[in-house]
Amino acid sequence: MSSGQHSDAQTVARTAARIRRNVEKVIEGKGDVVGSAVVTLLAQGHLLLEDVPGVGKTMLSKALARSIDSSVRRIQFTPDLLPSDVTGVSVYNQETRAFEFRPGGVFANIVIGDEINRASPKTQSALLECMEEHQVTVDGSTYALEAPFMVVATQNPVEMEGTYALPEAQRDRFMMRVSLGYPPEAAEVAMLAHHTGRDPLADLEPVTDAAEIRKLVGIVAQTYVAEPVQRYAVAIARATRSTPEIALGASPRATLHLVRAAQALAAVGGRDFVLPDDVLALAVPVLAHRVALHADAGGGHRAAAEVVHRAASSVPVPRR
Repeated sequence: MSSGQHSDAQTVARTAARIRRNVEKVIEGKGDVVGSAVVTLLAQGHLLLEDVPGVGKTMLSKALARSIDSSVRRIQFTPDLLPSDVTGVSVYNQETRAFEFRPGGVFANIVIGDEINRASPKTQSALLECMEEHQVTVDGSTYALEAPFMVVATQNPVEMEGTYALPEAQRDRFMMRVSLGYPPEAAEVAMLAHHTGRDPLADLEPVTDAAEIRKLVGIVAQTYVAEPVQRYAVAIARATRSTPEIALGASPRATLHLVRAAQALAAVGGRDFVLPDDVLALAVPVLAHRVALHADAGGGHRAAAEVVHRAASSVPVPRR
């Protein structure tokens, strides 16, 4: 790789580190989750945060948006939310005697879908086109969404009351699924000291902007992926399709997302090439939420993660 490409990767690494440090001012003790959010952003993906209420899922989303000084809109998903509330609607203007489009909640750089699985599948599916194609079609007219565009959706565990499991097509559009979990004791004590009596986001200043993120996304997309590494990613995805415990394996879209995320992880690490270790490290967060297990294999986030981890670990790592 040329020295220019190496320099570009160092630029990505420096900016990513600034974003991480900034977000960690309000999300303490969860550096790995914050890192996953930054990787997803730079890989042009979408992030699904699944965990119990109150562990900071929405706070993480808002802190990321504030750090990159981009437009942000929050959609509270409820059972009575309509698809038009998400995408927008054409309204008749009596003065002009014409229909005017009023944008919905997805028209922002960072869209926070709060408790996405409390809305009906019909409303959830309103996100499908915008997440895949970065556009919205309403009444035959198509409207582009400004880059960067990222959906950060929070989800309660499906076992909780009043939730609807996300359809397979919806889950497949999220590049990664991660869980915050409960914070370490020291981080929880620090949270009480820093968050009590004031909004922790109030003092959070941006460390970059949308134009810079667009530039970094272009650099990440040029990160070199050797053919053996590409074949390794394909082999991991195919392993999920032949694992006995898995009824529905990872899709070709999942393979593409795995490689894109690995490119971002490499660039965040200051490298202009992808290693097999990058691919393996991302196999569980990128693939586990996309597979469906057989009934006798158990269920839930942890069971799927364990099965995908075993499948990925069984694939021989390419030699240099």
